[in-house]
Amino acid sequence: MTRKTLGNSDISVSAICLGTMTWGSQTDEAGGHAQMDMALDHGVDFWDTAEMYPVNPVLAETVGNTEAIIGSWFAARGRRADVVLATKIAGKGGKARGGEEISPASIRRALEGSLTRLRTDYVDLYQFHWPNRGSYHFRQIWGFDASRQDRAATLQHMQDCLGTLGELKAEGKIRAFGLSNESAWGMAQWLRLAEAGAGPRPLALQNEYSLLCRLYDGDLAELGVNEQVTLLAYSPLATGLLTGKYAPDITPEGSRRAGTPELGGRITPRVWDAVAAYVDLARVQGLDPVQMAVAWVMGRPFPVVPIIGATTEAQLARVLGAADLVLAPDLRTAIDRIHKAHPMPY
Repeated sequence: MTRKTLGNSDISVSAICLGTMTWGSQTDEAGGHAQMDMALDHGVDFWDTAEMYPVNPVLAETVGNTEAIIGSWFAARGRRADVVLATKIAGKGGKARGGEEISPASIRRALEGSLTRLRTDYVDLYQFHWPNRGSYHFRQIWGFDASRQDRAATLQHMQDCLGTLGELKAEGKIRAFGLSNESAWGMAQWLRLAEAGAGPRPLALQNEYSLLCRLYDGDLAELGVNEQVTLLAYSPLATGLLTGKYAPDITPEGSRRAGTPELGGRITPRVWDAVAAYVDLARVQGLDPVQMAVAWVMGRPFPVVPIIGATTEAQLARVLGAADLVLAPDLRTAIDRIHKAHPMPY
């Protein structure tokens, strides 16, 4: 497993990150423990979770259960120091802590809750799950409107939160800070304020990115290169669409689509042709479509680490096969042609 550095820090992580968001819903505690064992055996020491997990669906009564599964693994294995651990505070309107917004006070409450469930005294990367002001992610781009945002209030919020994060870093409770589901303007402001001394500089941005979702390719990719911000690409398999296991009339039992039929708005009339094009291309090239999709993300021309998730050990083993796969230039050209033919399918 190759290594990468988060942002401009000295934090070294595996080039693939283990996602955990369905542990406690689709995957039970034993299954989660088995995946963590397998991940470390394959050199994957960078793991991502969140206080609101598990998903599929997100329920107030299950909030925190994924972190608890990771915590029980730490207690059983005693290998906390072998893992670079990332978690997130939920944003305004979520299921955690009554849906309260992110604030200096809620950051401390949320982090203490996560530390308790994770059975650790520090988190390596602490992330804001989505901004209080709203986001164009989660298929909200089709109606996104920033005209009612209060710039002064947003910047004051950022400055206040950075101050608290700086305190938590000084206390040893977090090593680094990152964002999730942010925009180019938002990231630029966090960076500007941090560099002015308001608090720690964000190292990473966790946004959706895959062959089917390439919003990051625009301004954010340029920001990532020039400002040394690492993209933590979630849903690199487009919630399973790029595995080829789904069709309009095919939904495997126990799959994510079985619990969320529209896959969070990703099932559209246009998505199936795009999926078929990528899956067929992989098969013509003699590649596993799962491994092609993840390897493509790993080879993008900006700092990036894909977050992979699996329901079973067999699925995890399959996706880990992408670790050493390098796509040929002609294959990347063929992928670009498909992207132009099927842009933004959801």
